Amino acid sequence: MSRSETTQSGNILDKIVAKKRQEIESDRHRTPIIRLEESENFFRECYSLRQFILDPLRTGVIAEFKRQSPSKGIINDSVTVKQVTNGYAAAGASALSVLTDRSFFGGRKADLVEARKVNQIPVLRKEFMLDEYQVVEAKALGADIILLIAAILTPQEIRKLARLAKDLGMSVLLEVHNKAELKRSITPELDAIGVNNRNLGNFEVSVQHSYDLVEHIPAEFLKISESGLSDPKTITELRAAGFNGFLIGENFMKTQDPGKAMKEFVAGF
Repeated sequence: MSRSETTQSGNILDKIVAKKRQEIESDRHRTPIIRLEESENFFRECYSLRQFILDPLRTGVIAEFKRQSPSKGIINDSVTVKQVTNGYAAAGASALSVLTDRSFFGGRKADLVEARKVNQIPVLRKEFMLDEYQVVEAKALGADIILLIAAILTPQEIRKLARLAKDLGMSVLLEVHNKAELKRSITPELDAIGVNNRNLGNFEVSVQHSYDLVEHIPAEFLKISESGLSDPKTITELRAAGFNGFLIGENFMKTQDPGKAMKEFVAGF
């Protein structure tokens, strides 16, 4: 990758964060927190990520509904949330991940609402969380889990957002990419720590990141490997290394029937 390409792709995360801050302010004015707290979902008891990930009758897979990405463009925009997420659940998914970012990933908040309505397993709001408003909104939409990305948050912000999520009954997955992010971001309010094998700066993928960090994740947290998982044998090896869960989306979504693709994939480990 040339320097200009690296610079260009390295700016994507900054662009996403800048756009997200605009969206948050717009959403805050359109739908005040007091309205979010009136949502029917706001009063439901969340499913436990830990319970479902560690359930021996399930696969440990957090299966993702993802229409597109900045690096790949359109992945699959011809399937429905119900079709895909029901297929994932039937294939033994321990949880679902649903993108709600529209500008860069083609996601919709309604996707999360729909996934929650038609499934009885935990749902992760896959989003660039920057503000307490989004945490309250996640609860109102029906999320059981929120994602906090260490690369875009300070340790103080991670602690604040995680604490609020726990107060609302949700689980918290912290995503890190390297040892420095991990060390500065650990806080007791987390439930799980995910190692993103994809560099958010240049989108290069290497599962080696998971192997490098697994021993540095404290035992009290669930250990999740994310991205670039396309071979069932890799799941077996990662599990042996100490990982409890595996976030997989693109590998399934690039097929015509993601649920079927997951069923065939998990049969291999």
